[in-house]
Amino acid sequence: MTRYLIISIGLPLIVFLFPHFTLAGSGIQVPAGARSNGMGNASVAISDFWSLQNNQAGLAEYHSPAASFYYQNRFLVSELALKSGGFILPVGAGVFGLSYTYFGYSLFNESKIGLAYSKTLGKGFSAGLQLDYMTYKLTGDYGKASLLTFEFGIQKKISEKVVIGAHTFNPIRAKINDDPEEHLSAIYRLGVAYFVSEELTFVVETEKDINYKPLLRAGIEYKIAEMVFARAGYSSVPALTGAENLSVSSLYTFGFSLEINNLEIDFAAAVHQTLGWSPSVAMIYRFVKPK
Repeated sequence: MTRYLIISIGLPLIVFLFPHFTLAGSGIQVPAGARSNGMGNASVAISDFWSLQNNQAGLAEYHSPAASFYYQNRFLVSELALKSGGFILPVGAGVFGLSYTYFGYSLFNESKIGLAYSKTLGKGFSAGLQLDYMTYKLTGDYGKASLLTFEFGIQKKISEKVVIGAHTFNPIRAKINDDPEEHLSAIYRLGVAYFVSEELTFVVETEKDINYKPLLRAGIEYKIAEMVFARAGYSSVPALTGAENLSVSSLYTFGFSLEINNLEIDFAAAVHQTLGWSPSVAMIYRFVKPK
């Protein structure tokens, strides 16, 4: 009975009143993929399958049809789990992507269906756009709400070693319901990836949710062997706009991945000093073996 009360009352309060506990203003609008998780969620300037969620511009560099499933168990609480799946299809005119994300449990949940398109627009420059259909459900008087919005991003290769990326989610601040104060947050991200060598990559980015102070993310990826990668990272957890402190806490992350023929398996974990561990895993299958 006690567990039921905590789940039915406590978790919705955590998500609505203290959204930084779930790592973002929206439970589902966080960087996806265990590769990103392992590098402190710094992903706006890198290109991989989960650019499908993190910065659609990065999909332009993906040349094989692929499918993936991603799961993150936040703070080892199953009711705060994030599940996502996606499919991308390169065509002659660019790359299309379709994704579905679900956060929460039966009494409280959020979901997002995204349809993305990415294209290279010039030498070293790519852009991507995604249309989002989002649904929110809270048992009781709150009921269910849905909305349409969009997100878009760009990436620019400055040199052989440096890529910058920018992304915005929901710049129109779509309304959740008829209450004029109930808007979904707009989120802006800017970052850079520095490819020191074929084995070593550094990434850093900042994110600004209009309701929160800016956060900082940074990460490193090292290629241990031909098919093995290790990662580590850091992310601040920002305070509300107007608060005295810039950040209320920090996350420390690590991860690794294995590539076996057409299959890539990524593992990661984030550690919050108060709330504990958030492990994640992603499996990516490429229908054409990468060269």
